[in-house]
Amino acid sequence: MKTRLLSLLLAAGMIAPAQINQKLRELEDVGVTEKLGTVVDGNLEFVAESGRPVRIQQYLNQGRPVILNFVYYSCPMLCSMVLNGVTSSLRDIPWTPGKEYEVVTISFDPKETHQLASAKKQATLASFDRPAPGWHFLSDYNDNAKKLAQQVGYNYRWDKSRNQYAHTAALIMLTPDGKVARYLYGIKYKPFDLRLGLTEAAEGRMQGTKMEQMMLYCFQYDPNARSY
Repeated sequence: MKTRLLSLLLAAGMIAPAQINQKLRELEDVGVTEKLGTVVDGNLEFVAESGRPVRIQQYLNQGRPVILNFVYYSCPMLCSMVLNGVTSSLRDIPWTPGKEYEVVTISFDPKETHQLASAKKQATLASFDRPAPGWHFLSDYNDNAKKLAQQVGYNYRWDKSRNQYAHTAALIMLTPDGKVARYLYGIKYKPFDLRLGLTEAAEGRMQGTKMEQMMLYCFQYDPNARSY
């Protein structure tokens, strides 16, 4: 998949031949490995935006599906684009986080604090513009974000040369009892796709979407060019 994308970029004149091997190295161990049916470890502990400890199991077994998404709150662009896309799409469906579904946003950067999570929550919910008691913003604890990400197949790594994380944009939908049910990719989500995915997750149905992943690898931020 990565090689195919690089071939398309080469053909379009967007990447030089000498950059191909470097780009492949940059994309190693970054992406999503779909693990449909995997049950997440509900005992993994995090820090809520309020500063109190929470476990994932607090959002499970409530009779509601869960939208899980990994970000880091100081991400220079992509994570905010993802959150903006999720917010915009969720605004367009007539359901409320905390009533028909839960949203759990987790920072995978172990250095980020619950204060950052709280600030990001305030900004996101201000844009959402209606009550969302079931949208939670968590920070890492004891490297559990990495453990949870590995369980659901979300792969990222620290890029020392750019001093930021290389990662992709994806939502993971869980059934009410914590099984991985569906993956959605990109920075903008069709309300119909979100609603259908939540409905299927609520019913315990699972659906793979591997062919949508190719576009994700375009989003590698270059701080010198200030662009992806």
